[in-house]
Amino acid sequence: MTVNQIVSYEKEKAQCNKRKRAKYDEVYENGETKLAVMERALDIQANLSSEFPSMIKYMLPSHVTGGFWLGLPKHFGLNHLPKEDRMMVLEDEEGKEFQVKYLVEKIGLSGGWRGFSIAHKLLEGDVCVFHLVRPSKFKVYIVRKKCSEEVDVALGLLKLESSTQLVDNGKELKICEISVGKTEDRNDPILYSSNIEPTVDQSKNNRVDLGSEVSDGIRLSESIVDFREVKSFEDFNILVNGLVIDSEFSKYLQMKYYELCCNQNSFLHENLLEGLNCKLVAGVIAETINIADAIRAAKLTTPHDSFLTWDKTLRSFEGLGMKVGFLRARLDKLMNLLTKSRRYKEAKLEQANSNEEKLKLEAKLAEVTHTLTKLDREIRLFKQENADDLEALFREVANGPW
Repeated sequence: MTVNQIVSYEKEKAQCNKRKRAKYDEVYENGETKLAVMERALDIQANLSSEFPSMIKYMLPSHVTGGFWLGLPKHFGLNHLPKEDRMMVLEDEEGKEFQVKYLVEKIGLSGGWRGFSIAHKLLEGDVCVFHLVRPSKFKVYIVRKKCSEEVDVALGLLKLESSTQLVDNGKELKICEISVGKTEDRNDPILYSSNIEPTVDQSKNNRVDLGSEVSDGIRLSESIVDFREVKSFEDFNILVNGLVIDSEFSKYLQMKYYELCCNQNSFLHENLLEGLNCKLVAGVIAETINIADAIRAAKLTTPHDSFLTWDKTLRSFEGLGMKVGFLRARLDKLMNLLTKSRRYKEAKLEQANSNEEKLKLEAKLAEVTHTLTKLDREIRLFKQENADDLEALFREVANGPW
């Protein structure tokens, strides 16, 4: 073999190894990404209202390109979806609705799914969480391969929404039963949940919606305002990234937030991480107000888990830079009082049980004392009759004449 042949062989070998290494790195990276995205989707699913069933779909090439066909799990279709072909609605996180055709025989979404996929720029590796909020309507949450902080904030809002339902109903939500299955016509993993028992009555949910009684749209701010310059509610504007987002709130929420800010003499959101989506910031602010209202309305009968959920949510908001330490401090005091109240009730119950046990013991002692007194009296009589001669007397009677 000549020198040139040897050099050529070594170059080709090096290129081959490089291609193999690149392929390995790609597979490893894709695996890590898929796991991270699926974990986020499972988090979102776990915090959806358990009154309605939900499922998770991992996007394959056939779902987002070419045929644009989305097969659904057979178990989910048979138990929760219509029994005949019909049009269904997919509502995204912004509230926009899309019409899709559901085919019973194939248990999947056909016509209209392509438009939804293209409109949301779905890619292979993205994950969609489908929440069946009505018999023919899915609320769809999208978790993308390249996740951002916005997903974490949205997840926080879902968790808070779940906790607020706990406050309104005084009940605990049941965790969805998560199963793993496969579609009949595909081998891609599908996760779905079915609810064992509905526990939340959403008609009783008194939380305030962001979209009611809103004013003009989001606009640029002419200047950055220090809270010390705010002299009244008329001077109060909510600024995020140089934008006035007052239109994202009802007048009621604006007033409630103004009162909270006045109480702390600062904008509670002024230290939030830069670059967060305005709507997500509005959601954080609105949920902070809801927690503040829930704290005000809390009673000793409010479940302890509700307090823990509020504190956990506020802690996540605090991590984003929201000034909610004063609310967490109030929660801490309330939880201490709740613990003392609970211990007081337990002590009262223990006292009542102990008194009842004492009465039983006193009655038993009186009975035993009475028995001892009776026995003492009998023993004294025996002694008076010279009990030591009883045996001789017994033998005398036994041997006496007939």
